Amino acid sequence: MAGLSGVPVIILKEGSKRESGRDAQHRNILAARAVAEAVRTTLGPKGMDKMLIDSSGDATITNDGATILRELDIENPVAKMIVEVAKAQDDEVGDGTTTAVIIAGKLLEKAEALLEQDVHATVIVQGYKQAAAKAQEVLKQMATDISGDQDMLLKIAQTAMRGKGIEMAMDKLSQITVDAAKAVVGFEGKDIEENIKMIRIPGGRVEDSFINYGIVLDKERTTPQMPKSIKDARIMLLEGTLELKKLGTDAKITITEAGDLASFKEGEERIIKEQVDAIVAAGANVVFCEKGIGVFAQGYLANQGILAARRVKREDLKMLALATGAKLVGDVMHLRQEDLGSAALVEERKVGEEKRMIFVEGCEGAKAVSIILHGVSDQLLEEMERALDDSLNVVMDVIRSGKIVPGGGAPEILVAERLRQYASTLEGREQLAIRAFADAVEAIPFTLAENSGFDPVDSLVALRAKLSSGTGYGLDIKSGQPADMMAQGVVEPLKVKTQAIKSAAEAAAMVLRVDDVIAAKREELTAEPGQSPHDYTMPQMPMPHY
Repeated sequence: MAGLSGVPVIILKEGSKRESGRDAQHRNILAARAVAEAVRTTLGPKGMDKMLIDSSGDATITNDGATILRELDIENPVAKMIVEVAKAQDDEVGDGTTTAVIIAGKLLEKAEALLEQDVHATVIVQGYKQAAAKAQEVLKQMATDISGDQDMLLKIAQTAMRGKGIEMAMDKLSQITVDAAKAVVGFEGKDIEENIKMIRIPGGRVEDSFINYGIVLDKERTTPQMPKSIKDARIMLLEGTLELKKLGTDAKITITEAGDLASFKEGEERIIKEQVDAIVAAGANVVFCEKGIGVFAQGYLANQGILAARRVKREDLKMLALATGAKLVGDVMHLRQEDLGSAALVEERKVGEEKRMIFVEGCEGAKAVSIILHGVSDQLLEEMERALDDSLNVVMDVIRSGKIVPGGGAPEILVAERLRQYASTLEGREQLAIRAFADAVEAIPFTLAENSGFDPVDSLVALRAKLSSGTGYGLDIKSGQPADMMAQGVVEPLKVKTQAIKSAAEAAAMVLRVDDVIAAKREELTAEPGQSPHDYTMPQMPMPHY
């Protein structure tokens, strides 16, 4: 770096690397586009799957964009920025991650062409910001209100499930999704995981999956002497323990006679018996305990006909509270009848060859539910869970907002056309960026056609031509021709589309604003005292990073 007098002034440590100007922008754009390319072929009902193998050799097969980006071992900092934006999309609306990343990649590709024409990055960012705002307006005008339409909710769920390999049971699974979403929609939690629990059970058919208005616990009775099944259950949720606390490390009890030892044990048993009597007096016949249940307590509970499970996870206790209406109790001696929850049935059942689980069913007004998934393999079950997670998110979005748009690339085609019209009304170089934004948005129908095996250029031209006939025409993946998406039931939440545009524009702007990359020299390994540098086992070289 040169000083004012022209003499070089070095301000960075030796070994640091610096890229600035066009070179830095070019490399950053390449890194971001590489992330988009990694998920591009997964878009749509006919998108391809990716097999991701982790360091331990476990394989994940999926075409879910959020999962792919989460599992990729990405090192490049700019690529990580794109992944973080995709994660924000997934956290916000639960779907549309692949769409957001593809549009972001295309925006940067178009921006690079403008940079080569000496359009400044700040101008491009400003144009993209204007285009994104206009796109939001167009999408909102295109949206349809379907509040309370049960059939449309099912179609929303089915659209999110397509391409996940579970089409044979899509009707059943979409009904499960809608029922689960409607049961918990009043819950104000941010994440679906807080009030919908998915249980994967290998074996059986996909069609055997069902919704349980209650919670399934991966637990057994604490002792076989307890009843396996309790009807009209009155459930207590205990945060504490039903066993005597151990003495401290410096505590000491001196017993000089045999009778004193017997009295001491009787005193312990009396305390446990009083606690169990308090449970019985309150009317509880099922106990779920966060901590331990001692041997004495197990025997007393079994004698009273109470089913109990210990070491229940805190998260499961919270879900049980939502499902059964029970309150978490810290002290058994202060238990009241109104603290108990209710369920039609609590039963321990055998699942598979050896495993046993406790099913809490028939909870009236449950605000937490379980979805039990059956499938022939762990890989299928994992993909089913991801598909239902996406489906639940979009159905919840629509129940809350009531707004949907056609799918199949129809919104992107309309947005692109309106942006081109908008650009023609502007003066200055921003209109070049807005036109570039329009071209980038059309990457979605283009990629849908390409992944479905059709000529993408022909499909794009046909879709543009159909705009004169209406705004709801998207790509029919069976014929490759334009079709009315609303009539075919291919619909998506408005929120997913608006958030995808917003996320993509923000990601592109974030990358374009960087014109200087300064990387510090990496620290080298040094041997510990008394250890030879040759004692190191060098780590294996990682796979190529995007």
